[in-house]
Amino acid sequence: MTDPAHQTPELTDETFRSIALTRIGEGRYKATNARGGETFIGSGGDDPDFTPVELLLAAIAGCSAIDVDGITGKRAGATQFDLTASGHKIRDEQGNHLVGLRVSFDVVFPEGEAGDAARAALPRAIAQTRDRLCSVGRTVALGEPIEYVEGSTYG
Repeated sequence: MTDPAHQTPELTDETFRSIALTRIGEGRYKATNARGGETFIGSGGDDPDFTPVELLLAAIAGCSAIDVDGITGKRAGATQFDLTASGHKIRDEQGNHLVGLRVSFDVVFPEGEAGDAARAALPRAIAQTRDRLCSVGRTVALGEPIEYVEGSTYG
């Protein structure tokens, strides 16, 4: 019998996410989301574009920031809200990958009762984003196979 807590939820149009990626130059790409937003990805040369590794770190930090800011912000808005995401890109017998991933929060709340409540909620909010809420961080932590397929190619 399958444990209901470990069943895969139904995959629907509502759960689906995607981006389109187009090469715009040597070592440069444009990613476009379904809402028309764009960001640029580079290979780490002379251009200012984020590398894929930097985007992954930004995605982990951004996902966690949204969660934690949402939880603590119900008590008091932060007067400072900064995160740093870091890790080491290494190559070993498993290929290229990141190790030592870390997200550091530097958050300041105003003085007073509401700020005290937000400060008290911060450790639990960070634990919740790490353990349950941040889909990007959870995917990295849990691991999920990626299917690579060849699509249509034209002349």
